[in-house]
Amino acid sequence: MHKLNVNGQSVDVVRKDIKNLHLAVYPPSGRIRVATPIRVNDDAVRMAVISRSGWIKRQQTKFADQDRQSPFEYVSGESHYYQGRRYLLNVIYEDGVSRVVVRNKTIIDLYVRYGSNTKQRERVFLNWHRNQLKDQIQPLITKWSKTMKLDAPEWGVKDMKTRWGSCNMTAKRIWLNLELVKKPTRCLEYIVVHEMVHLLERKHNDRFTSLMNTFLPLWRHYRDELNRFPLAHETWSY
Repeated sequence: MHKLNVNGQSVDVVRKDIKNLHLAVYPPSGRIRVATPIRVNDDAVRMAVISRSGWIKRQQTKFADQDRQSPFEYVSGESHYYQGRRYLLNVIYEDGVSRVVVRNKTIIDLYVRYGSNTKQRERVFLNWHRNQLKDQIQPLITKWSKTMKLDAPEWGVKDMKTRWGSCNMTAKRIWLNLELVKKPTRCLEYIVVHEMVHLLERKHNDRFTSLMNTFLPLWRHYRDELNRFPLAHETWSY
């Protein structure tokens, strides 16, 4: 990958064994990326970016206006997302086992010991997030392993700062971002399918796109929906 300067904007250029040029703008900062056939030179890439400058600007404006979550203190009244729904956090101090309970469609109760500090409350909440996400992932891995006729890959959950997921094709292992627990299950499923398709095709080429279209015809819709949700306060994207 190398960078081009086009009208004052930095553009990431990746040359691949593909037939067509693909231009994309990524949240949260509006990063521009062009995947292009090996034969296409930099001048042609510049012209492609310039020709779509209006669309690029609209995408960057949309991302700039997108809601951001503030850093959490894990106190009552904070807004937290879970499976695509916004909840108010209610912190309850008591003697007993710390835990998290989804009370109803609007409130999540966080039970912690008296005197718990922010880090301790965060640890309880994130551990709950991790366990909930793992419970969602396992049946998806089982489902799509059968559909794709693959041996079920190893998988895990990480607090990732730059991607929704990743795939090690050699080790047959995928990693999924802990933040996905905040998104609708259909968006999580899109990322699971995306990473598992990489077990069949390493590159984001025409074959990869064809496989995605076959397995999950609405994948672009789910991707766009995922990117419309409020971003975490860290600067990360997919």
